[in-house]
Amino acid sequence: MSKSASVGDKLPDIALTAPDGSVVKPSDFAGRKLVLFFYPKDDTPGCTTENLDFSALADDFAAAGTALLGISKDSPARHQKFAAKHGLKAPLATDAQEGGLSDALGIWTEKQNYGRTYMGMVRTTLLVGPDGTIARVWDKVKVKGHAAEVLEAAKAL
Repeated sequence: MSKSASVGDKLPDIALTAPDGSVVKPSDFAGRKLVLFFYPKDDTPGCTTENLDFSALADDFAAAGTALLGISKDSPARHQKFAAKHGLKAPLATDAQEGGLSDALGIWTEKQNYGRTYMGMVRTTLLVGPDGTIARVWDKVKVKGHAAEVLEAAKAL
């Protein structure tokens, strides 16, 4: 088990896959603030709400000089369908590889539900400064009001 993401850590520059199949890396956002929101699964109620909330505030994040990137283990094709179905404005990326970014940050971890143990994504948001250092970590996120709280923190950074 890798350690969890902590304030002051450098964000690992591990490649992700964009819905169009291209590669996206945290270093692509160097010099800008970046919000990475990790969520369990496309098109589930909480994840849809979270993506819609970040999308609704996408212009405000841009005005605050902050890029957005939603990340799950879903395939690029599934991300494309999800984004199209809900008109999402926040870009998405796939972190499917073993030892990927969510593994390195301790966000892909063992979970339990109804007595069953399985590997899953813990809903986590990171606010990364322009220098690539993690400025704030929200773990085990509750969706309601979360995107607005992250926006306020991004404006203050």
